[in-house]
Amino acid sequence: MMIHFNIKWVALILPMIILGIFTCSPKLESRLLSAEEMGILPTAFDATPQNRRVDPRDPCTSQDNYIIDTTRLEDYPMQYIRINIHWMNSEDGQQNVPEQEAKAHTRRIVDAMNYALENNKKMFLPIGNTTPVHPINFRYVLTGRPGDPEDDGIYYHYDDSLYYYVHFRKKDSNLYDRTVFDKYGVQLDTVLNFFMMPHQPDSVASPTYQADNVGVALRNALKVAAPWKEDFARDPKNTHWRYRGVINHEVGHILGISHAWSRGDGCDDTPVHPNRCYSTGSGPGCDTLASNNVMDYNSLQLAWTPCQIAKVNRRFANSRYLQRQFLEPRWCTRNPEMDMTIRDEVDWPSMHDLHGNLTIATGARLTIRCRVSIPADGLVTIQPGGELIIDGGYLHQDCGGTWQGIRVEKNGQQEGTLTLVNGGEVLDVETSR
Repeated sequence: MMIHFNIKWVALILPMIILGIFTCSPKLESRLLSAEEMGILPTAFDATPQNRRVDPRDPCTSQDNYIIDTTRLEDYPMQYIRINIHWMNSEDGQQNVPEQEAKAHTRRIVDAMNYALENNKKMFLPIGNTTPVHPINFRYVLTGRPGDPEDDGIYYHYDDSLYYYVHFRKKDSNLYDRTVFDKYGVQLDTVLNFFMMPHQPDSVASPTYQADNVGVALRNALKVAAPWKEDFARDPKNTHWRYRGVINHEVGHILGISHAWSRGDGCDDTPVHPNRCYSTGSGPGCDTLASNNVMDYNSLQLAWTPCQIAKVNRRFANSRYLQRQFLEPRWCTRNPEMDMTIRDEVDWPSMHDLHGNLTIATGARLTIRCRVSIPADGLVTIQPGGELIIDGGYLHQDCGGTWQGIRVEKNGQQEGTLTLVNGGEVLDVETSR
């Protein structure tokens, strides 16, 4: 049977059909939640995060909750540690690399340190281990004084009384002395200061003194001692690779990580071992006893375990720790390229600093149990059928500004929802909108 279409009737009916389709489809609506709907308290009540009681059972302080979930790497944005580097030399300029070469050496060393962080290695120990290799989500950035375009964060000092480092000779040892930091440190409250020092010549002349690559971490600054001048003169293109491990080791201490070979470092994935093998070729048994962990003494110091990385991230996330002050606060200003969308069921039992807007997609659910910072003027959107649960945690703006608030979208009878339980809060919203 053949069906014949009348072109005139088709031309008349088709627009009506299309119009009917669109008029029958629910219209997407959106609105910002009011202060009352977000549970915002009167401004006379001081509900700032600093006044919250610290509960040791709080999941936000649990180290395990900061272990990176490799299926959700977007939850762990890159962090940048502000550093500066000081080269110490004698007043005659003979005990360290020449000043005119120091900047180039500095940049090579920082590049080598960052390369090691970018290329985390599998643990050597224990033999046959299945310890995961997690990404290390922080890097170093040289930082000068704000407002001074000529300051690149690289400094050079001539001082006969403070240029040198003495490690083991008890009578003259100065490894724990902070005098050089007090005199030459720059922005010690927000920038991690590195001091590159030669060993004292008299100490080096002693047959019992070992002028190795060594360092010491002292809260907001560190000293690294080495035969800088001799090593760079001998091999200027490759010497920086020798120092990346010892410097990252000392930074690890400042970031809250202990030596890894003993039982006291708080990490189950760093095995106990005798720590007597500098490399796999150091002697009998070292083929199976040498470590490559950054917090052991070894020739490589290139492996960070999931627990060690978690310890660092826990301190970075908590404003009560000094380590957070060294970070560039890139979470203060929204980066549109880092807007985040939650598309399934996600639970955050840890603190987060978002660098972009947050969207909870249709059918998705996000549970916030800790502090979550939204960038200044940022926005949280809950799509139709999406759900945001703030369970004992809070949304806020960590940099002293405000953010737009929470927008819910509605499509027909389906609407995004916000649920506040167990004291969950929304803070720092620009409520005059």
